[in-house]
Amino acid sequence: MDFYSKYMYWLENDYFDEDTKKELLSIKDNKKEIEDRFYKELEFGTAGLRGIIGAGTNRMNKYIIRKVSQGLADYINKKGNIFAKRGIVIAYDSRFKSQEFALEASLVFAANGITTWFFDEIKPVSFLSFAIRYLNAAAGVAITASHNPKEYNGYKVYWEEGSQILDDIAKEILDNINSIKDFSEIKIMDFEEGLNKGLISYIGKDIDDEYVEYVKSLSLNDNIDKDIKIVYTPLNGTGNKLVRRVLRERGFANVFVVPEQENPDPDFKTVGYPNPEDIKAFEYAKRLGKEKNADILIATDPDCDRVACMVKDDEGNYREINGNQIGALLVNYILSSRHEKGTIPQNAAIVKSIVTGDLSKAIADKYNVKTVETLTGFKHICGKANEFDKTKENTFLFGYEESIGYVYG
Repeated sequence: MDFYSKYMYWLENDYFDEDTKKELLSIKDNKKEIEDRFYKELEFGTAGLRGIIGAGTNRMNKYIIRKVSQGLADYINKKGNIFAKRGIVIAYDSRFKSQEFALEASLVFAANGITTWFFDEIKPVSFLSFAIRYLNAAAGVAITASHNPKEYNGYKVYWEEGSQILDDIAKEILDNINSIKDFSEIKIMDFEEGLNKGLISYIGKDIDDEYVEYVKSLSLNDNIDKDIKIVYTPLNGTGNKLVRRVLRERGFANVFVVPEQENPDPDFKTVGYPNPEDIKAFEYAKRLGKEKNADILIATDPDCDRVACMVKDDEGNYREINGNQIGALLVNYILSSRHEKGTIPQNAAIVKSIVTGDLSKAIADKYNVKTVETLTGFKHICGKANEFDKTKENTFLFGYEESIGYVYG
C-alpha cells in the first residue's frame, strides 16, 4: 500500500481505537503530515526502535509496540519453552506513554506464554540489566528514548547477559516483525488475566536492595572525603531514587538535588533537550551549585545510562569534564586503586569505542592492562565483556565511550 492507503486502512479498520482515529482525522487535510506518518514503518535494529509519539506506522504508539513485541515473542518462543519460562523483564522511564507502552508489551508477551516481570515504577536501564541477570531472565525491554526530546519514545531490547542485542538477534526479530501482515495476528492478553495465570508478576523492592548492595560492593576506597558538597540532577528522569540512595548509603551527606528537576516530568520543562552531554542541561545545577558552594555537579540523562559532571575551579566557576576526560580519570582511579590492593587480574582488559580518546590506553599500559577497541555503542562494549565471559581470554574491568557512558562491574 502507498502511504495514503495505509492512512485510510488505519482510519477504517475496527482494530484501531477511537482516539487514534480522531488524531488521524485531525490531519486529513495535511498530505505532508499523512505521508510522514505512513510512508514507512519505524525501523527496528540493534538500538531497538525510536520515534515521535503519535498515530501511524512511522510513529511510536501502542500498535507498533504490540507488533514489535510479537516479533520478539516469536523469537523467544523459537528458543524453546524453557527459554520462554525464564521470561522477560520490562522497564520504562518518565516519558509520555512509557508506562502505557510497557503495559502493552507485557500483554503481548503474556499472551505468547512468556513469563513477564513488570516494574511498578520508573527504573534506570542499568537496573534493568541487573534485574535480567538477577532473575536469570531470557531478555528485557526498556521503554525509553534516552536523552531525545520530549516528543520521542523508544523500545530497547536486551538479551540474557543484560546488554543490548547485537545484529544477529536484531535481524531475526526484524524478520518476525515483517512477517506480521495484519495487526489482528498479534496475540494480546488482559493484564488481570496475566496476573491471575502467573504470567505477569510485579518486581518487588527486594531487587532494589540487591542492586544497591551490589553497586556499593564495587567501591574501591573508604578513606575518601565524604564531606564534599554534591549537586545532583536526574533531569526529571529515572536516576533520582537510586543515585541518591547509593550516595547516602556510601556516606555522602551533602547531596543537594535540583528541586525543579527532581521528579518525573515528561515535558522536561526546565531543560528542553535532556542530554547532560550538552552543557546547557547544567543551567539549574550551576545555579544551585553556586548557592550551596558545591564542589561537583552531577547529571544523569532520563534513562540514567549517561552521566556528566562539572567541577568547581580555583575561581569558583564550574568547568565541564567531558566524556573522554571522565573515562580517563575513572580508568586511572580504578587501576591505581586495584594495583595498590593487588586485585588487578593477570588478563585484565578495559574496553572503549574506536572514537574514544587514547589517554585511557596509556594509563592501562602502565598497569599492564589490555585495551580492546570496539565499534560505537554499549551493545559492542558489553558484547566484548560477554565474549570474555565465554572465552576467558580476558577479564573485563571497565568499559566506556566518550559520549558519557561508563560501565564497571
